[in-house]
Amino acid sequence: MSSATKRLLLVHAHPDDEAITTGGTIAKYAAEGVQVTVLTCTLGEEGEVIGDRWAGLVASESDQLGGFRIGELTASLETLGAEPARFLGGAGRYRDSGMVGTPSAANPKAFVNADTDDAVRAIADVIRELRPQVVITYDPEGGYGHPDHIQAYQLTTTAVAAAADPDWSAPGLPWRTSKLYWTVTEHRSLDDGLASIGEYPDSWRLPEPGELPSVDDSLVTTAIDVGAVMAVKIKALQAHATQLTIAPSGTEYALSNNVVQPILAVEHYVLVDGEVGLVDADGREGDLFSGVDV
Repeated sequence: MSSATKRLLLVHAHPDDEAITTGGTIAKYAAEGVQVTVLTCTLGEEGEVIGDRWAGLVASESDQLGGFRIGELTASLETLGAEPARFLGGAGRYRDSGMVGTPSAANPKAFVNADTDDAVRAIADVIRELRPQVVITYDPEGGYGHPDHIQAYQLTTTAVAAAADPDWSAPGLPWRTSKLYWTVTEHRSLDDGLASIGEYPDSWRLPEPGELPSVDDSLVTTAIDVGAVMAVKIKALQAHATQLTIAPSGTEYALSNNVVQPILAVEHYVLVDGEVGLVDADGREGDLFSGVDV
Protein backbone atom coordinates (compact mmCIF):
# COMPACT_ATOMS: atom_id res chain seq x y z
CA MET A 1 0.00 0.00 0.00
CA SER A 2 1.47 3.35 -1.03
CA SER A 3 1.96 5.81 1.80
CA ALA A 4 0.91 8.54 -0.66
CA THR A 5 -2.59 7.12 -1.12
CA LYS A 6 -5.45 8.96 0.54
CA ARG A 7 -7.51 6.48 2.53
CA LEU A 8 -10.96 6.94 4.07
CA LEU A 9 -12.67 4.45 6.39
CA LEU A 10 -16.34 4.70 7.32
CA VAL A 11 -17.77 2.55 10.12
CA HIS A 12 -21.51 2.06 9.70
CA ALA A 13 -24.04 -0.06 11.56
CA HIS A 14 -26.27 -1.45 8.78
CA PRO A 15 -26.44 -1.73 5.00
CA ASP A 16 -28.03 1.50 3.63
CA ASP A 17 -26.49 3.76 6.30
CA GLU A 18 -23.51 4.31 4.03
CA ALA A 19 -25.70 5.69 1.24
CA ILE A 20 -28.19 7.67 3.32
CA THR A 21 -25.80 9.80 5.35
CA THR A 22 -22.47 9.55 3.53
CA GLY A 23 -23.21 8.35 0.00
CA GLY A 24 -22.20 11.58 -1.66
CA THR A 25 -18.99 11.77 0.33
CA ILE A 26 -18.05 8.21 -0.62
CA ALA A 27 -18.76 8.86 -4.30
CA LYS A 28 -16.90 12.18 -4.35
CA TYR A 29 -13.72 10.87 -2.80
CA ALA A 30 -13.75 7.58 -4.68
CA ALA A 31 -14.02 9.54 -7.94
CA GLU A 32 -10.97 11.54 -6.86
CA GLY A 33 -8.91 8.37 -6.43
CA VAL A 34 -9.22 8.03 -2.66
CA GLN A 35 -9.31 4.47 -1.34
CA VAL A 36 -12.71 4.41 0.38
CA THR A 37 -13.68 1.45 2.59
CA VAL A 38 -16.97 0.93 4.41
CA LEU A 39 -16.89 -1.37 7.44
CA THR A 40 -20.45 -2.47 8.23
CA CYS A 41 -21.14 -3.89 11.68
CA THR A 42 -24.32 -5.94 11.07
CA LEU A 43 -26.38 -7.25 8.17
CA GLY A 44 -29.50 -5.30 9.12
CA GLU A 45 -31.47 -8.48 9.80
CA GLU A 46 -34.11 -6.74 11.91
CA GLY A 47 -35.01 -4.11 9.33
CA GLU A 48 -38.51 -3.61 8.06
CA VAL A 49 -39.15 -4.01 4.33
CA ILE A 50 -41.19 -2.00 1.88
CA GLY A 51 -44.11 -3.75 0.19
CA ASP A 52 -44.96 -7.42 -0.16
CA ARG A 53 -42.18 -8.40 -2.54
CA TRP A 54 -39.64 -9.04 0.23
CA ALA A 55 -42.04 -9.55 3.14
CA GLY A 56 -41.03 -13.19 3.55
CA LEU A 57 -37.41 -12.23 4.23
CA VAL A 58 -37.97 -10.50 7.58
CA ALA A 59 -36.81 -11.89 10.91
CA SER A 60 -40.26 -13.12 11.92
CA GLU A 61 -40.63 -15.08 8.66
CA SER A 62 -37.65 -16.77 6.92
CA ASP A 63 -35.06 -14.52 8.58
CA GLN A 64 -33.21 -14.14 5.28
CA LEU A 65 -33.16 -10.34 5.09
CA GLY A 66 -29.56 -10.03 6.24
CA GLY A 67 -28.23 -12.14 3.42
CA PHE A 68 -30.33 -10.24 0.91
CA ARG A 69 -29.03 -6.93 2.21
CA ILE A 70 -25.45 -8.04 1.59
CA GLY A 71 -26.38 -7.92 -2.09
CA GLU A 72 -27.92 -4.47 -1.72
CA LEU A 73 -24.83 -3.15 0.06
CA THR A 74 -22.55 -4.69 -2.56
CA ALA A 75 -24.47 -2.95 -5.34
CA SER A 76 -24.46 0.35 -3.44
CA LEU A 77 -20.71 0.30 -2.86
CA GLU A 78 -20.00 -0.67 -6.47
CA THR A 79 -22.11 2.27 -7.60
CA LEU A 80 -20.31 4.65 -5.24
CA GLY A 81 -16.89 3.42 -6.35
CA ALA A 82 -15.85 2.20 -2.90
CA GLU A 83 -13.83 -0.89 -2.04
CA PRO A 84 -15.73 -4.20 -1.72
CA ALA A 85 -17.96 -4.56 1.34
CA ARG A 86 -16.32 -5.48 4.63
CA PHE A 87 -18.17 -6.67 7.72
CA LEU A 88 -16.96 -6.37 11.29
CA GLY A 89 -15.65 -9.76 12.34
CA GLY A 90 -16.88 -11.22 9.04
CA ALA A 91 -20.39 -11.25 7.60
CA GLY A 92 -22.90 -12.40 10.21
CA ARG A 93 -20.59 -12.09 13.22
CA TYR A 94 -22.84 -9.48 14.81
CA ARG A 95 -26.60 -9.29 14.39
CA ASP A 96 -28.79 -6.21 14.03
CA SER A 97 -29.96 -5.33 17.54
CA GLY A 98 -33.24 -3.69 16.59
CA MET A 99 -34.52 -0.94 18.84
CA VAL A 100 -34.29 -0.63 22.62
CA GLY A 101 -36.66 -2.95 24.47
CA THR A 102 -37.35 -5.27 21.55
CA PRO A 103 -36.69 -9.03 21.77
CA SER A 104 -33.96 -8.70 19.14
CA ALA A 105 -31.91 -6.57 21.53
CA ALA A 106 -31.70 -9.54 23.92
CA ASN A 107 -30.24 -11.86 21.28
CA PRO A 108 -26.71 -12.87 22.36
CA LYS A 109 -25.50 -12.20 18.82
CA ALA A 110 -26.94 -8.69 18.80
CA PHE A 111 -24.32 -6.02 18.18
CA VAL A 112 -25.22 -4.24 21.42
CA ASN A 113 -24.24 -7.41 23.30
CA ALA A 114 -20.87 -7.74 21.60
CA ASP A 115 -17.84 -8.32 23.79
CA THR A 116 -16.35 -4.84 23.86
CA ASP A 117 -12.73 -5.91 23.77
CA ASP A 118 -13.31 -8.27 20.84
CA ALA A 119 -15.23 -5.71 18.82
CA VAL A 120 -12.74 -2.91 19.51
CA ARG A 121 -9.90 -5.21 18.51
CA ALA A 122 -11.69 -6.12 15.27
CA ILE A 123 -12.11 -2.46 14.30
CA ALA A 124 -8.58 -1.56 15.37
CA ASP A 125 -7.23 -4.46 13.30
CA VAL A 126 -8.95 -3.00 10.24
CA ILE A 127 -7.52 0.44 11.00
CA ARG A 128 -4.00 -0.96 11.32
CA GLU A 129 -4.44 -2.93 8.12
CA LEU A 130 -5.90 -0.15 5.97
CA ARG A 131 -4.11 2.79 7.65
CA PRO A 132 -6.78 5.40 6.89
CA GLN A 133 -5.91 9.05 7.43
CA VAL A 134 -9.60 9.83 7.95
CA VAL A 135 -12.25 7.80 9.82
CA ILE A 136 -15.99 8.56 9.92
CA THR A 137 -18.60 7.15 12.27
CA TYR A 138 -21.70 8.38 14.14
CA ASP A 139 -22.15 10.98 16.85
CA PRO A 140 -22.86 9.91 20.47
CA GLU A 141 -26.62 9.86 19.79
CA GLY A 142 -26.13 7.61 16.78
CA GLY A 143 -28.00 10.07 14.59
CA TYR A 144 -31.55 9.02 15.40
CA GLY A 145 -30.70 6.96 18.47
CA HIS A 146 -30.44 3.45 17.06
CA PRO A 147 -28.54 1.30 19.58
CA ASP A 148 -26.31 -0.14 16.85
CA HIS A 149 -25.31 3.36 15.72
CA ILE A 150 -24.43 4.31 19.28
CA GLN A 151 -22.46 1.08 19.70
CA ALA A 152 -20.57 1.78 16.46
CA TYR A 153 -19.70 5.26 17.71
CA GLN A 154 -18.44 3.99 21.05
CA LEU A 155 -16.41 1.10 19.65
CA THR A 156 -14.92 3.09 16.79
CA THR A 157 -13.85 5.92 19.07
CA THR A 158 -12.06 3.45 21.33
CA ALA A 159 -10.57 1.54 18.39
CA VAL A 160 -9.06 4.65 16.79
CA ALA A 161 -7.13 5.28 20.01
CA ALA A 162 -6.19 1.61 20.43
CA ALA A 163 -4.84 1.32 16.89
CA ALA A 164 -2.47 4.21 17.56
CA ASP A 165 -1.20 2.87 20.89
CA PRO A 166 2.26 1.28 20.49
CA ASP A 167 1.73 -0.60 23.76
CA TRP A 168 -1.50 -2.19 22.56
CA SER A 169 -0.83 -5.84 21.83
CA ALA A 170 -2.32 -6.61 18.43
CA PRO A 171 -1.18 -7.50 14.93
CA GLY A 172 0.14 -4.76 12.70
CA LEU A 173 2.08 -1.60 13.27
CA PRO A 174 0.45 1.23 15.24
CA TRP A 175 -1.49 3.67 13.07
CA ARG A 176 -2.59 7.13 14.15
CA THR A 177 -5.59 8.40 12.23
CA SER A 178 -5.22 12.08 11.33
CA LYS A 179 -8.91 12.92 11.63
CA LEU A 180 -12.00 11.34 13.20
CA TYR A 181 -15.39 12.70 12.15
CA TRP A 182 -19.01 12.23 13.13
CA THR A 183 -21.55 12.15 10.32
CA VAL A 184 -24.44 14.50 11.18
CA THR A 185 -27.30 16.40 9.55
CA GLU A 186 -27.17 20.16 9.88
CA HIS A 187 -30.43 21.62 11.17
CA ARG A 188 -30.53 24.50 8.68
CA SER A 189 -29.88 22.26 5.68
CA LEU A 190 -32.57 19.82 6.81
CA ASP A 191 -35.09 22.63 7.21
CA ASP A 192 -34.20 24.07 3.81
CA GLY A 193 -34.48 20.63 2.25
CA LEU A 194 -37.87 20.00 3.80
CA ALA A 195 -39.10 23.42 2.68
CA SER A 196 -38.15 22.62 -0.91
CA ILE A 197 -40.11 19.36 -1.07
CA GLY A 198 -42.73 19.43 -3.76
CA GLU A 199 -44.92 16.52 -4.79
CA TYR A 200 -44.58 13.10 -3.20
CA PRO A 201 -46.71 9.93 -3.09
CA ASP A 202 -50.06 10.20 -1.32
CA SER A 203 -49.05 7.45 1.12
CA TRP A 204 -46.09 9.50 2.36
CA ARG A 205 -46.21 12.27 4.92
CA LEU A 206 -44.06 15.18 5.98
CA PRO A 207 -42.16 14.71 9.24
CA GLU A 208 -43.45 16.23 12.43
CA PRO A 209 -41.33 19.07 13.85
CA GLY A 210 -38.21 17.53 15.41
CA GLU A 211 -39.00 14.04 14.11
CA LEU A 212 -35.89 13.87 11.94
CA PRO A 213 -32.52 14.14 13.72
CA SER A 214 -30.29 17.15 13.15
CA VAL A 215 -27.60 19.08 15.00
CA ASP A 216 -27.18 22.76 15.69
CA ASP A 217 -25.42 24.53 12.84
CA SER A 218 -22.70 25.79 15.17
CA LEU A 219 -21.49 22.24 15.83
CA VAL A 220 -20.75 21.50 12.18
CA THR A 221 -17.06 21.81 11.29
CA THR A 222 -17.09 20.38 7.78
CA ALA A 223 -19.45 20.63 4.82
CA ILE A 224 -18.84 18.41 1.81
CA ASP A 225 -20.52 19.57 -1.40
CA VAL A 226 -21.68 16.41 -3.19
CA GLY A 227 -23.79 18.10 -5.85
CA ALA A 228 -21.57 16.82 -8.64
CA VAL A 229 -22.20 13.19 -7.63
CA MET A 230 -25.89 13.39 -6.72
CA ALA A 231 -26.89 11.02 -9.51
CA VAL A 232 -24.46 8.44 -8.15
CA LYS A 233 -25.72 8.94 -4.59
CA ILE A 234 -29.33 8.47 -5.71
CA LYS A 235 -28.45 5.31 -7.64
CA ALA A 236 -26.74 3.93 -4.52
CA LEU A 237 -29.84 4.69 -2.47
CA GLN A 238 -31.96 2.87 -5.03
CA ALA A 239 -29.84 -0.24 -4.48
CA HIS A 240 -31.42 -0.54 -1.02
CA ALA A 241 -34.87 -1.26 -2.40
CA THR A 242 -36.00 -3.30 0.62
CA GLN A 243 -35.44 -0.28 2.84
CA LEU A 244 -36.29 2.91 0.99
CA THR A 245 -38.05 4.38 -2.03
CA ILE A 246 -36.98 7.35 -4.12
CA ALA A 247 -39.76 9.82 -4.96
CA PRO A 248 -40.64 10.38 -8.63
CA SER A 249 -39.00 13.80 -8.31
CA GLY A 250 -35.67 12.08 -7.61
CA THR A 251 -34.92 14.57 -4.84
CA GLU A 252 -36.64 12.89 -1.88
CA TYR A 253 -36.90 9.44 -0.37
CA ALA A 254 -38.81 7.62 2.33
CA LEU A 255 -38.08 4.62 4.52
CA SER A 256 -40.72 2.07 5.47
CA ASN A 257 -42.30 4.62 7.82
CA ASN A 258 -43.32 6.68 4.75
CA VAL A 259 -41.83 9.89 6.16
CA VAL A 260 -40.52 11.95 3.26
CA GLN A 261 -36.95 13.23 3.56
CA PRO A 262 -34.81 15.37 1.25
CA ILE A 263 -31.72 13.94 -0.42
CA LEU A 264 -29.19 16.59 0.58
CA ALA A 265 -26.51 17.85 -1.80
CA VAL A 266 -24.22 18.82 1.09
CA GLU A 267 -23.16 16.28 3.73
CA HIS A 268 -22.09 17.54 7.13
CA TYR A 269 -19.57 16.38 9.69
CA VAL A 270 -18.16 17.24 13.08
CA LEU A 271 -14.41 16.89 13.50
CA VAL A 272 -13.80 15.38 16.94
CA ASP A 273 -10.15 14.38 16.73
CA GLY A 274 -7.45 16.04 14.64
CA GLU A 275 -6.74 19.51 13.33
CA VAL A 276 -9.18 21.55 11.28
CA GLY A 277 -7.84 22.27 7.80
CA LEU A 278 -8.52 25.23 5.54
CA VAL A 279 -11.91 26.81 6.17
CA ASP A 280 -14.26 28.97 4.14
CA ALA A 281 -16.00 32.22 5.07
CA ASP A 282 -18.37 30.26 7.31
CA GLY A 283 -15.42 28.79 9.22
CA ARG A 284 -15.96 25.29 7.82
CA GLU A 285 -13.76 22.82 6.02
CA GLY A 286 -14.77 21.77 2.54
CA ASP A 287 -12.42 18.79 2.39
CA LEU A 288 -12.04 15.93 4.86
CA PHE A 289 -8.36 15.64 3.94
CA SER A 290 -7.52 19.33 4.28
CA GLY A 291 -4.37 19.69 6.37
CA VAL A 292 -3.64 15.95 6.28
CA ASP A 293 -0.13 14.87 5.36
CA VAL A 294 -0.34 12.10 2.77
